[in-house]
Amino acid sequence: MKKHTSRENAPSRFDVFLTDLDPTRGSEINKPGPCVVVTPDDINHAMSIVIIAPMTTSVGDRPWRVACRFGGKNGQILLNQLRTVDRLRFKRRLGRLDRKTAATVLDALADMFAP
Repeated sequence: MKKHTSRENAPSRFDVFLTDLDPTRGSEINKPGPCVVVTPDDINHAMSIVIIAPMTTSVGDRPWRVACRFGGKNGQILLNQLRTVDRLRFKRRLGRLDRKTAATVLDALADMFAP
């Protein structure tokens, strides 16, 4: 199986990919859907695994959800469903988060993991 560790194929932080999340267990999201890459680029360029956060058009009022507009749809980024995946799960690149949403994601992650 070919590994994707070259810089030219590397995703960038805040890129959004259609991602195959199956197989899963329990309450994990298991259908293919858009996911945003949250791993820093130095890791993205060095490894074939990345940390992603799934996106949904289902809206809920939770502090670990970040509101976004992507692909002409309103939705949320599910930071409580962070997952490490191999880039082989990426089906295609869908685009990139805007700067304001990306900054909000970083702030929410900092709040989530602060002591």
